[in-house]
Amino acid sequence: MQNEDQKLEIVNYLEKASVAIFGLFLIFFPLTFTNLTTDFFILPKQALVVFVTLAAMLLYGIKTLLLEKVRIRRTPFDLPILLFLLALLLSSVFSVARADSFTNFVPVMFAGLAYFGIVYNVRNEKSVMVLIGSLLTGAVLLSIAAAFSYFKVYVFPFDFAKSPNFTPVGSVLDQALYLLFVLPIGLYFLAPFLFNKQVRENLKNKRANIAKLAAFGATSIIILIGLIISIYTLIGPNMFIVLPLETGFQTAFAAISQDSGRLLQGLLFGSGFGEYLIDFTKFKQATFNANPTLWNLPFIHSSTFVLELLATTGLLGVLSFLFICYKAVKEKPLFIPLIIVLATAFVLPFSFFSLTLVFFILAIYAILRGLIDEQKYFDVELELVAFKKGLFAFSPQTVRERAYSKALSYTIFVTILVLILAFGFISFNYLSTNVTFQKSFVAASQNNGQLMYNYQNIALSSITGRYNDGYLREFSQTNFILANTLGASIPQGASPSAQTQQIIYTLLQQSINTARQATTISPQNTLNWQNLAGIYRNLIGFGQNADSFAILAQQQAIQLDPTNPQEYIILGGIYYQLGLWDKAQEQFQLAINLKSDYPNAYYNLSHALIQKGDLKGALANFQIVKSLVEKDPANLSKINSEIDQLQNQIDQPAAQSEQSTLSTNPPATSLPKQNPPIKIPGPQVTITPTVTPSPTPTK
Repeated sequence: MQNEDQKLEIVNYLEKASVAIFGLFLIFFPLTFTNLTTDFFILPKQALVVFVTLAAMLLYGIKTLLLEKVRIRRTPFDLPILLFLLALLLSSVFSVARADSFTNFVPVMFAGLAYFGIVYNVRNEKSVMVLIGSLLTGAVLLSIAAAFSYFKVYVFPFDFAKSPNFTPVGSVLDQALYLLFVLPIGLYFLAPFLFNKQVRENLKNKRANIAKLAAFGATSIIILIGLIISIYTLIGPNMFIVLPLETGFQTAFAAISQDSGRLLQGLLFGSGFGEYLIDFTKFKQATFNANPTLWNLPFIHSSTFVLELLATTGLLGVLSFLFICYKAVKEKPLFIPLIIVLATAFVLPFSFFSLTLVFFILAIYAILRGLIDEQKYFDVELELVAFKKGLFAFSPQTVRERAYSKALSYTIFVTILVLILAFGFISFNYLSTNVTFQKSFVAASQNNGQLMYNYQNIALSSITGRYNDGYLREFSQTNFILANTLGASIPQGASPSAQTQQIIYTLLQQSINTARQATTISPQNTLNWQNLAGIYRNLIGFGQNADSFAILAQQQAIQLDPTNPQEYIILGGIYYQLGLWDKAQEQFQLAINLKSDYPNAYYNLSHALIQKGDLKGALANFQIVKSLVEKDPANLSKINSEIDQLQNQIDQPAAQSEQSTLSTNPPATSLPKQNPPIKIPGPQVTITPTVTPSPTPTK
């Protein structure tokens, strides 16, 4: 009996430890950021969520082992959350960028598991008030940080943090949403002191109530001040940038109905959780180019969270989220803070930061309801018994049946331990790899190319790094830059040594191979094809068929981003570099059709026409460029000079005037000449015909 009491006491300590872990997490979650990772804000928060949840899982496993039974707490949100996480998982499995989608899914999965970790361990009013107090404390600290930044009082020892718009969250919109979601919770507990006569009368007799009134009142005021500062910052110029709702609708429905080759997968599972950028580049309409401020921005989030879910997780993702909303609305009385959070998902985009807060507010609400509603919120203890009485029972009656019950607790503990070891190792590897890759950027800023190369090579040798297409793109550029730098060190007119030549060949081969590998890992990402096309373009004249390979890779980039005029200018630049003036003119004209007020398209078209001998046509396009850049003094001066030169050439055909170079020409390379060119591998792509995009109406 004494042994049982000791076990129960240890279990009680484990539950308190879990509450303490989640309480500290809620305080530091909005404030966590570091310059040790490539992403200063989101990745550290993702790592914090994963490792905190893993710690809570370990404590739960030990508790299960001590109790010799599996104790879970049933709530109306269990099934909706599990179905939502399952929908996200399936969307990652069937994603067009599987590795990257899984990377986005895993932290959200642990945020969802944190819901169960909180609900299973917080069982009384005191514990839930600890969590609520921690949540409010984190929001208060975030509000103070926002006020300090706004009034130019910089408390963080980082150069990038010395800005009036700096926020530890990373985005002023996310900061505003966080404070907007937390403020109603403070007001929810403040309201009884203001509107309940009986509670107000008790203030005279109970100091605890006075302390609560002061605490909730002060925190609510501070959070409100932070929210006002955030909103005021958002309405400033170029701060509140959200994809227009019309484009969000169009890309979402196109993603689930027009993705050729995967119509059923797109309809049910979308493009993959976290892969909205792929949908945006592939399905946005040409009319989007008419937006003067947004047309060239890459959007990683849709107009609203629900529309992003539709595009990236398909019907299953949206329906599972609507199931969560239905369960929340069905609960009476309504928990206004939760309703505000879920309603916001239909009007604004959510990042990982905001989505994580949704799970925690759901958990807090489930705990509060569980304190007063034992019919919907109750504990269930599962124990394994003999098969003749069924697989599970709520309480075994005999010693033999109790022996069976231990098997389930041991099985659960071992399963949890395996999951902790597996996900802990992978998560730590991913984080440490990212830290190593960030060191390469620091080395690059110090002009230490060798150290930059070594760090990136180490990162790509890790288990998780080799599947990161972003790392591969960067490494391909690093290899090419080092090869080009080595070529530049060879004295003009001299021949490189055999060793130098071999190093250059090796670096270029690695540059091509890693760029090709990135397109294999994420073949729907236009950035990977742009990078590969750029590598091949720089090798024209050095590698066999580099010109045709560059064209093929850039055509694939166009296929994935068909309404982006910049893609056509890049392809036109390749044709221009090869002296194929007619094809260059065609691509520049397509860019003009897509965006009729794009100066660079007219400028490049003018130079193609000059090479063809159509000087008057070139002059007409130069005049259009002049009208489009009249508010840009530097470019206006440049185009005026070129107009004068061209006019002089038209008036005096025999005169020789210096012509400007095309703005899309590749950077000058210093690679040693090869005759004949060396053999290089081509892109792994099959180009399919695409319909020429419709032109944007001219204003």
